[in-house]
Amino acid sequence: MRTAVVVPAYEASATVGDVVHELVRCWPHDQGVLVVDDGSLDDTSDRARRAGATVARHERNRGKGAALRTGLRLARDRGFAVAVTVDADGQHPAEEALRLASHQAPPEALVLGIRDLPGAGAPRANQMSNRISNYFLSHFTSMDLADTQCGLRRYPVSRTLQLDGRSRGYAFEAEILLLAVRAGLPIVQVPVHVRYDG
Repeated sequence: MRTAVVVPAYEASATVGDVVHELVRCWPHDQGVLVVDDGSLDDTSDRARRAGATVARHERNRGKGAALRTGLRLARDRGFAVAVTVDADGQHPAEEALRLASHQAPPEALVLGIRDLPGAGAPRANQMSNRISNYFLSHFTSMDLADTQCGLRRYPVSRTLQLDGRSRGYAFEAEILLLAVRAGLPIVQVPVHVRYDG
């Protein structure tokens, strides 16, 4: 199963090079590291490209959801069946992305990374917003969802694009989760380790 890794990035020149370098070093599929520069005014695109990524660029900032859709389309067009998404800020170690990529969940499953936010030292505001999001999305889906805001996920590329999520910003990830549940896609939750600098 050919798997891409999609990195939505905005004004991420300070971190994206290291993120891409780490991914390229361990990723098993050639040309599988895809960065979508969402209209950055800094040198995010150049740093990602120099580190070894294939880069798509929005001419203006359109939001994380739009960047994820662009990345998933690029993955589909390059023949990848599934795509792992990784944030450009360095929070998600490449080994954890690789672990999601090779997880035994079926290819049509939406695989959610589940963080231990207190254990990782996440800011209290992040922990609170995640608890609120988990509560409401668990209610609307009738599932016990442990982390609805983690950007480290594995998507079935074609099925996700068929869900036709429209949100352009951060709400895209919640919208896709709701649409996936309604469409009957398997939802698999996998504990992941993340990094916080404080």
